[in-house]
Amino acid sequence: MRDSAAGDAMDIVHLLRAVTVELSLRNAEFAASNGMHGTDVRALICLMDALRSGTDMTAGRLGEQLGLNSAGTTGLVDRLERLGHVRRVRDERDRRRVLIEIDERAVALGQSFFGPLIARTVELLDGYDERDRAAVKRFLTGTLRAAEQRS
Repeated sequence: MRDSAAGDAMDIVHLLRAVTVELSLRNAEFAASNGMHGTDVRALICLMDALRSGTDMTAGRLGEQLGLNSAGTTGLVDRLERLGHVRRVRDERDRRRVLIEIDERAVALGQSFFGPLIARTVELLDGYDERDRAAVKRFLTGTLRAAEQRS
């Protein structure tokens, strides 16, 4: 007979894995339907996160976040630029730096595909009280930190 707490923990781990797989499938569907690679979608997510946090994004920083070398990052940014999803702009504070910015059309494209899922998720969270939402946030933050560890 399994320990109840350990069993509950493993149930949650398996549910998290199922959510991860389902979201990966949705990302792949979005990428395929818009002529992109999975890495392109990850790049757009990084760029949206940078925009939301007010952080400048250079090609070097983007490549680092995606685990790409310089040539791979250049190819990725070129591809996304050709698709109209990003643009290269000179940094106003340091004209030597080139920033990568997400285009509003890419944000709208992502919203049209993922918006219903986001709305359903927000609606689900609305059913939780503040303490429960804080617990979910702590759990997901901790899980993210655990996943970021490489050993």
